[in-house]
Amino acid sequence: MSRTPARALLLALLAFAAVAAAQDYPRKPLRLIVPFSPGGGNDTVARAIGSQLAAQLGQPVLIDNRAGAGGIVGAELAAHSAPDGYTLFLGGVGSLAVNPNLHAHLPYDALKDFAPITLLASAPSVLVAHPSIPAATIQAFTAYARANPGKLNYASNGNGSSAQLAAVLYESMAGVRMVHVPYKGLAPALVDLLAGQVQLMFSSMVAILPHIKAGRLRALAVTGRERSALLPEVPTLAESGLPGYEAGSWYGILAPAGTPAPIVARLHEELVRALQDPQVRERLAAEGAQTVGSSPAEFERYIAAESARTGKLLRDANIRME
Repeated sequence: MSRTPARALLLALLAFAAVAAAQDYPRKPLRLIVPFSPGGGNDTVARAIGSQLAAQLGQPVLIDNRAGAGGIVGAELAAHSAPDGYTLFLGGVGSLAVNPNLHAHLPYDALKDFAPITLLASAPSVLVAHPSIPAATIQAFTAYARANPGKLNYASNGNGSSAQLAAVLYESMAGVRMVHVPYKGLAPALVDLLAGQVQLMFSSMVAILPHIKAGRLRALAVTGRERSALLPEVPTLAESGLPGYEAGSWYGILAPAGTPAPIVARLHEELVRALQDPQVRERLAAEGAQTVGSSPAEFERYIAAESARTGKLLRDANIRME
């Protein structure tokens, strides 16, 4: 037998085996790696989609929070896991767009080490300040920040997080200079913000809403194109003197590169179906998120575009970590 027919036969056998494996999938619990600690927007999205996916697949979906290094710890673990469909990764702007442009050496390649499955949702953030800051509006705060360069500290849930990116974009467009204080997750950052140890933070909506309502924090602006239904009285940065400003979080599900295409297709089908569940949609809406449900190819293009956009922003701001 010549080499070409033998190779064709081998490929056919491998394809048949992959389809057969997908038909028998899943046979055991799945693990969904979340690269941030419990309590934030990433964790909320993961648990909302994970519980519904488990119900549809008939197998548990175990949420594995692996916080550290702005999402690098969890992303590396997911990228180097077995490509068998039993390990999934909740990726977002930090792990897939910021870190590849922020760090000269990463232990994973955001574009080559993952098989994108679907973009689940996107959500704006809200800029909040401690009441000790003498500014009741975003315009007044911007003027105050410009008059006090390098004297204001802003918290984030880690280097490379969407919170840091939103702040960097604000600094660049508003012409202000602040000091970044990264934390290992949202919870410790929020503790110090409430205590006045740091003065402001770009945060996901849900974790911060009770403190805004109680007057412990002041909401200055939201980062989306439009005002949020959760805070309709709070203006966007774009309408407050920074036209074109838009930032926030996005959440997607990926598998390690090499995961069989039939399994990726099955997971895509189930995840899109999960996003149509009323309880899932309600839970994501409460987070201020809008559901998407893209195709794997669309999600792959989205990651590449977000990485390019983020890279330009970080280069323009001269931000880099070795």
